[in-house]
Amino acid sequence: MASCNTQSPKRTVPSSISRPDYADDPEGVSREEQCAKGSSVIKVLTDEEIAGLKVACKLAREVLDEAAKAVAVGVTTDEIDRIVHEIVFYFQASVERECYPSPLGYYGFPKSCCTSVNEVICHGIPDMRPLKDGDILNVDVTIYHRGFHGDLNETFFVGNVDEAGRKLVRVTHESLTEAIKIVKPGTKYRDIGGVIQKHVQNHGYSVVKTYCGHGIHRLFHTVPNVPHYAKNKAVGIMKAGHSFTIEPMINEGTWQEDHWPDEWTAVTRDGKRSAQFEQTLLVTDTGCEILTARRQNNGQPWFMD
Repeated sequence: MASCNTQSPKRTVPSSISRPDYADDPEGVSREEQCAKGSSVIKVLTDEEIAGLKVACKLAREVLDEAAKAVAVGVTTDEIDRIVHEIVFYFQASVERECYPSPLGYYGFPKSCCTSVNEVICHGIPDMRPLKDGDILNVDVTIYHRGFHGDLNETFFVGNVDEAGRKLVRVTHESLTEAIKIVKPGTKYRDIGGVIQKHVQNHGYSVVKTYCGHGIHRLFHTVPNVPHYAKNKAVGIMKAGHSFTIEPMINEGTWQEDHWPDEWTAVTRDGKRSAQFEQTLLVTDTGCEILTARRQNNGQPWFMD
């Protein structure tokens, strides 16, 4: 798939909506994140902060669920971005619920969500390319609400997807599920990658190494780093009150990636497909809570409906 390169103008958010520090920076730089760099101390959230994070994650899930309803043959990813931004964020979320689309303006990202089709691994920019029968599409949504970010994504089937594509998506979701099972106090962050890699390698797939899960709360991206591959050097041990994402990107072929000229879109080097799923998690005293879990259909992802 070649880049369409046709994008609609950058969308705006009402000035009355509270926004993260980078939203008004000319280069989209988060000064708060920059100040936190260099520290390996993982924040333990207070009860009040946990409550704020839970609300943001609940709203993020509602946004992704609205985007999911729009996925269909012939729909453009720009239209999905419009739905995320204008219908959900503006008419329902931004005005009534005081939300801001976290990707918009973040280090210059031009849209309100990421849409990654087929061989696009992550950070695909919504454009005017119509979705085709047989595509697989990942939609990655993050919202900022009253000081907290909630982040999740799912991969969807567009029309009739071949069995190989369906298996890739299923196994990718399974790898996230298996990783979540070991999240509890005392688990080393570096152990997550081993669980994911073991599961997907059994099916002949590879794990993207360049992009990781991350801490999230008042900051969009912060410690801990959560690699999805085995034998990584991630620092830290889970404690109750830690919040972070797990978001494995799994490829049919090589794990290595290239980038389009837009400097955002990461694609598989061999042109084979990639799938991804993401949840925001909170470590509890006995395990973890999936803060961005789907509220319907027993929490199963949309591709299983």
